[in-house]
Order: sequence, then C-alpha cells, then structure tokens
Amino acid sequence: MIEQVSPCALPAWLESARRIGEPVVLDVREDLELRAASVGPGAFTLRTIPMGSIPARLSELDPAQPIACLCHHGARSLQVASFLQAKGFSHVVNIAGGIDAWAQEFDSSVARY
Repeated sequence: MIEQVSPCALPAWLESARRIGEPVVLDVREDLELRAASVGPGAFTLRTIPMGSIPARLSELDPAQPIACLCHHGARSLQVASFLQAKGFSHVVNIAGGIDAWAQEFDSSVARY
C-alpha cells in the first residue's frame, strides 16, 4: 500500500525523510503540463520524468532515496509510486491530490489548470 501525503503534510514528510536521504519530488506529468504549472525545488530535489518514460529512465532514480510522486490530481503519480515500490524502491509516497491540491492547499502561487 502506498502512503498518501497531502501537500500540507509534505514538509513534515520531507523532514522525516531526510533521515534516510535527500528527498525527491518526482513530477510525472507531461512537458505541456509542466509549462502550465510547476513547483520549484525547495526542501527537496525536483525531478521531472513523464510517467510513460519511467520504465526506460528507472536507472536515473535511486531506490534508496525517499521519493514523493506528483502529477495533476494524484492518480498517475499513485501508479508510478506503485511501480517504483514493485521495483524495490522502499521509501515512496504519493502526493494526494497532485499539483491541483498543492495549489489549493499549500502554495496559491502555483497555477491551477
């Protein structure tokens, strides 16, 4: 089961994850979506790999690093988080509600689309 972390709870998760390693927010949206709205790196490393490219680019991710997956509403990122977990990634969560919830609950400067 993949843990769901709300955008408002993300800072606490990031702080906790630092005990394991540098946390990564993995944005799995397409380039067009990234141009419409994006989060900036903050207390995390931001990686952008579209969902369909994850299998081919899996070697770009560290299975020991804590990863929080992000998409538009949370469905695609949940699929990616499940895929990563099945591939042996041990510290993976899904950002519930995606970037839309991020904009509504956490950072109103992020555009909604």
